[in-house]
Amino acid sequence: MTRTDIFDLGGLRLSSGEGRRLELEVVADPLELAGATYRVLPAPAPVIVDVSRTTGGGYALRLRASASLQGPCMRCLQAAQPCFEIDAREVDLPGGGEELDSPYVQGELLDVRSWAHDAVALAAPGQVLCEPGCPGLCPVCAVALASAGPEHHHDREPDPRWAKLRELDLS
Repeated sequence: MTRTDIFDLGGLRLSSGEGRRLELEVVADPLELAGATYRVLPAPAPVIVDVSRTTGGGYALRLRASASLQGPCMRCLQAAQPCFEIDAREVDLPGGGEELDSPYVQGELLDVRSWAHDAVALAAPGQVLCEPGCPGLCPVCAVALASAGPEHHHDREPDPRWAKLRELDLS
C-alpha cells in the first residue's frame, strides 16, 4: 500500500470508460465533535479508491474504508471507540457545473486526505458512545451510571414551598 495525501490521477493514464482500483493509506485529521476531539483510527488508514475516467475528461471516484473514532463518550465521558464503514463517491467533470465539480480534484490531483477526513465526518455516528445503551452520568453526583449499579440513588430535596411548615414545632 502506498501512503499518500495527494494522488496524481493523470499518472494513471486512463482512457474514457477505463478504471483502476487503488489501495492507499492516508492519515485523516482528528474530528471536532460537540467540543471534543476524536482521533481517527487506524492511522494511517488503509483506503480503497476506485477511479474511472468518464467521457468528457472527468473522473468518477469512490472511497471505501473501515474506521473508528477514539475519544470520550458523549454521555458518560469514558473512553469510546465506535467502528463504522465509509463509502463516499465523487464526480469531477470539467465544465459540468457546480454539482459535477469535486472540491477534492484540482486538475489531475486528488486530495485523498481531505476527502477521507470529510468522508469520516459524514459516516461517523451521530453520537460517539462507549456502548449503544450508555446511561450517561447521574445528574446529581455525576457518577457514571453504568458502573454505579442499581443501588445508586439520592434522596429528593424537600419542596421549598413547605419550608415554613417544617419550622413549626408541633410537640
